[in-house]
Amino acid sequence: MRHSFALKAESYELWLSPGQRDYRLHLGGEVIAPVALSHHLGGSGILKIASETVPVRFAIDGDVLHLHIRGRTHILRYRDRLREFDLSEVLASHDAARAPMPGVVVAIKVSRGDAVSRGATLMLVESMKLEFVVRAPRDGVVDRVHFEVGESFEQGAALVTFSDEGR
Repeated sequence: MRHSFALKAESYELWLSPGQRDYRLHLGGEVIAPVALSHHLGGSGILKIASETVPVRFAIDGDVLHLHIRGRTHILRYRDRLREFDLSEVLASHDAARAPMPGVVVAIKVSRGDAVSRGATLMLVESMKLEFVVRAPRDGVVDRVHFEVGESFEQGAALVTFSDEGR
């Protein structure tokens, strides 16, 4: 599973993959191996990255990770893709509920002509092995459902569009 972190104004995507005896860290186009963390009590541990072993201290506060390594403290903010999806109403045009990431339609809960309220369940989708609900970004009448159950869609695709009726 890919994870996304924000460090200052930059956003980084990374993930781990298993090796024969350890893990590899994928960061952008770079693969770093081996990677391991031996966790000790009190928010400390030993981080092994490639051939280097470094003591680290860390504290987690919700989505924020304070990481002290090599004499410097870095503040990383975890970017939860599902939570960002909840903000899709901000990203959605007023005429459509759009996909914040690629996925597959699992179930459709509305049909053309249905009047819906803001926050109503429109469909269930699966993305990155997680199932979540696509909700109406506003009150309106369903004008079109763009995908059938089992069809896949890309990031930014209009999933459901609304007409101006019921606004």
